[in-house]
Amino acid sequence: MLSLNLSGIHPPIPTPFDKEGDLALDRLRENLSRWCETELAGFVVLGSNGEAVHLSEGEKRAVLRAAREVIPADRLLIAGTGEQSTRATLELTCQAADLGADAALIAPPHYYRPKMDTAALERHYFALADASPIPILLYNVPVYTGIDLTAPQILRLAEHPNIVGIKDSGDNIAKIGTVIGGAPPGFQVLAGSASFLYPAMVLGAVGGVCALANVAPRECCQVFDLVRAGDHQAASALQLRLIPPNAAVTSQFGVPGLKQALDWAGYYGGPVRSPLSPPTDEERAELRRVLIEAGLI
Repeated sequence: MLSLNLSGIHPPIPTPFDKEGDLALDRLRENLSRWCETELAGFVVLGSNGEAVHLSEGEKRAVLRAAREVIPADRLLIAGTGEQSTRATLELTCQAADLGADAALIAPPHYYRPKMDTAALERHYFALADASPIPILLYNVPVYTGIDLTAPQILRLAEHPNIVGIKDSGDNIAKIGTVIGGAPPGFQVLAGSASFLYPAMVLGAVGGVCALANVAPRECCQVFDLVRAGDHQAASALQLRLIPPNAAVTSQFGVPGLKQALDWAGYYGGPVRSPLSPPTDEERAELRRVLIEAGLI
């Protein structure tokens, strides 16, 4: 069994591009250097917010290599390695391990969704877990995959010693609680959004993978610290303050909104890749209003 401590806040970082649409790796290094000045426990690289589906295989390797150069050994580098075939996923997972990734975050294959039943998903994940040189985290993100892993499916997969946790972005707190209550010892649950970080942690989640932590790392880490300290009144109040800006940089304006918010917060956000579009003037005005009201810019 490959052990891993997932406790803490891990932002799923965007992949920066320059005005020509090429990788801006120096900007990536600059952002990571600044984030490492905070209490963030690690970073998810090549996740949904990293526009991984817009990157070539070579670009993915370049991003992982640059990220590991900056991320110190005491902070986790969790690599998004989910592809549509088991073979391709394992290849990328092994490459990520060679480049210094501590764990692989793997969303379920979904292109042939009608055929992705429990048997197919178990076959996929168990094969990966058997062969992966680094621990595997399940990634439940039904908004993008159309597949919502059920609690029984997750608990069955959690029995494999090399499947060490899950990032659940499905915002079903009851299901998260069911998984926490039924999982074997050592299986760790991460809230997949800052919008439900506090209630998930109260139930036993060990932290979160939160897009908002890119823009507001200190505030997200503060929620984590307050819950750990037992100050539920302060944690609840801060959680409520973070819900509107979290929605703004996720479901409302998506990756374009997150990158715009990073520019305003003093990081580098930069452009998105087509077919994603930059925020409109109206969207920027609304996003700025929400962030100012939350005290984040």
